[in-house]
Amino acid sequence: MTDIDPTSFATMAPAEFAATVKKLSDKEINELMGGEHRQAILDAIFNRFPTLFNAEKAAGADARVNWRITGGPDGTDDTYAVVVKDGACSVEKSPTEEPKTSIMLGPAEFAKLITGSGNPTMMVMMGKIKARGDLSAAMAFQNWFDTPKA
Repeated sequence: MTDIDPTSFATMAPAEFAATVKKLSDKEINELMGGEHRQAILDAIFNRFPTLFNAEKAAGADARVNWRITGGPDGTDDTYAVVVKDGACSVEKSPTEEPKTSIMLGPAEFAKLITGSGNPTMMVMMGKIKARGDLSAAMAFQNWFDTPKA
């Protein structure tokens, strides 16, 4: 089905993941992210946010961005918060605090957005990404991380 071996995803380099996502169809990404390895994949992705964080680029930033990824098994979704504050980045699984910005999107859109292989403006305009709250924080957010692009 795909070039991704979900059982070894946690050790896949971000650049390798970005290149793989670029080769996959939306259907393949949705199948992969809707299956039994979903949690391991999402956990691995979100656990990398603090390691890819660039404090210099985020100087003075104070943002809590909740990511709700839909398309899980049996119609479930997963929410993670990426918190940038005091020059540091942390991640919370199933957050309970109110975010500054909230983003809801499907698995394919999420994978494309974080790897730079999708156009976020077009995805929002087409209704594939729903954002609410401080949209300027959402726009700046992508610049705070040194993520490999596809």
